[in-house]
Amino acid sequence: MSLLDRYIARMFLANVLTLLVILFCFVIAVDASINVDRFANIASRLLDERGVADPGFFQHAGVTLSVIVDLWWPRLLQLYNFLIGLVMVGAMGFTCTQFVRNREFVAMLAAGQSLHRVARPVLLVAVGLTTLQALNQELVIPRIAPLLSRDHNAAGRSELGTTRLPLTPDGSGRLFRATSFDADTGMLDGLFVIEYDADARPTQAIRADEAEWDGSGWVLTNGVAEPRTELGTIEPVERIDTGLHPTQIRLSRFRAYRNSLGFAQAGQMLKRADLLDTRTRKELVRIRWERVSVWISNILTLSIALPFFLTREPTSMIRQSLKCAPITITALMGGVLGSSAAIPGLPPIIGVFIPVMILLPASIAVQSSVKT
Repeated sequence: MSLLDRYIARMFLANVLTLLVILFCFVIAVDASINVDRFANIASRLLDERGVADPGFFQHAGVTLSVIVDLWWPRLLQLYNFLIGLVMVGAMGFTCTQFVRNREFVAMLAAGQSLHRVARPVLLVAVGLTTLQALNQELVIPRIAPLLSRDHNAAGRSELGTTRLPLTPDGSGRLFRATSFDADTGMLDGLFVIEYDADARPTQAIRADEAEWDGSGWVLTNGVAEPRTELGTIEPVERIDTGLHPTQIRLSRFRAYRNSLGFAQAGQMLKRADLLDTRTRKELVRIRWERVSVWISNILTLSIALPFFLTREPTSMIRQSLKCAPITITALMGGVLGSSAAIPGLPPIIGVFIPVMILLPASIAVQSSVKT
């Protein structure tokens, strides 16, 4: 990188970090002000559990602040993934505005430099930030998924807790039900399973006190199979091979868990595609590839927005921003919504890349229109 490239990249990265800090502080401040009483009550409960009968103001305020931090630090990591596309476009606009105000574009042109030199370091930094987004999504978010699924009432706790498992198909002719599902350990209590034949007639029912996932199926405690025919006999059952993975149960019971599923996790579940129903299989494919489409769409949207601010002569950046805003917002929203929506008649692995197919030629056409 030349001195000019490093200067542009440093300016752009500084604006990105500034916008992220401002947005993060704004979001946390608004949420804390709205839910301050709830956070204070949680802090009081935690102090009672620690045996502090009469905490002072500063001690109570410190615990309240720690509850807010405990709830929001994992959410900020996920919020980075959601906002980085918009933040990069905004930071690019501020960076180019600074260059126009200081007549630095004029100096570059006078030195014989093309305005495309401005785009190169900006796009390189954007690729780096997108790579960081990918690493965050695949390595960090899956590990802190239980923390992301908490609501405000669960602040200060690191568990998802237990929930009931209603009748749930596993894609291989079975219906699962459990009185309790521990979302943290993946244990099922009070398991009841109904098996069906090819004609959708029940053949037997399986009951077990507990069930534990071993990587390919559920290992049963005191499991028995009760046939639905008079000639059958009750037999012990040690395990059930199925595609109903604990992650899939979390996916259906905790909707926030969907955005925490990693590429590798979805791939492991798809390896047992013969045990998944069609709807679940398509959803996993979409979960696996839609984020790749969003990453590419963010870069393409930035490249579409750049030419609005690369001007040879000083001009009003407000006017340029008003021209760019509707196009950029439409591209960003289209990239997110288009990759997550199911398109009838198209396989999910193709449907998620429809926004990329639309934005790529638009990016090439807009970049070629830069006058330099």
